[in-house]
Formats: sequence, structure tokens, C-alpha cells
Amino acid sequence: MPLPQAEALTFRKSSYSGSGDNCVEVADIPGTSAIRDSQNPTSGHLTFSSSEWTALLTTTRRAEAHHA
Repeated sequence: MPLPQAEALTFRKSSYSGSGDNCVEVADIPGTSAIRDSQNPTSGHLTFSSSEWTALLTTTRRAEAHHA
């Protein structure tokens, strides 16, 4: 099944981002996540499978806890 075009996706940013525009946005696609830079939303996006996205978040959270 082909992935939807960026225009058809609903991107959101983390509630931890506050009101700033310097963040990463994510859109949910069944079995996949699309990620883009909020400062350059028309520059495209990357897609990650659900397992890849979960691994990235887990690793990021561990790194944050380690440096806190």
C-alpha cells in the first residue's frame, strides 16, 4: 500500500515543545510514522515503521534520563 502524500497527513508536535516552532512534528499512518521539521514543513518528511519509531523514542528517553 503506498504511503499518503504529506498534504494528506495531519502533523502534530509534542506537547513538550511549548509554543516554539523549532521542533519535530509527527503524523500517524497505520503501521508507520512520518516525521518532519516544523521550521521547514515543505522540505519533505521521513517515515519510520512502528518498531523503528518506538526504538527511537525509547533510546531518546533513556539518553535524556541518563543526562538529567
